[in-house]
Amino acid sequence: MEQLKQLVDNWIVLAQGLIGSVGALAFLLAFAYKIIAVEPRSVMEAKRWIGRIVFGTIGVEIAGTLTHALISTVPGGTH
Repeated sequence: MEQLKQLVDNWIVLAQGLIGSVGALAFLLAFAYKIIAVEPRSVMEAKRWIGRIVFGTIGVEIAGTLTHALISTVPGGTH
């Protein structure tokens, strides 16, 4: 059971790092587009995407923390 917990923990850390990196890149691209956009509608869409990216990245972090908390409650293995 301990090996399974370790495997899940490793995958969570990997997924959080990947999502964080992709989220940071997407945030920078959306922010740059917001700066160079000419039409007011394009600026509003870029602001919406920035909000979605931030909200999604925070959601992944919270989900990872909750998963760690749930896994730590699973009995079995050596502690």
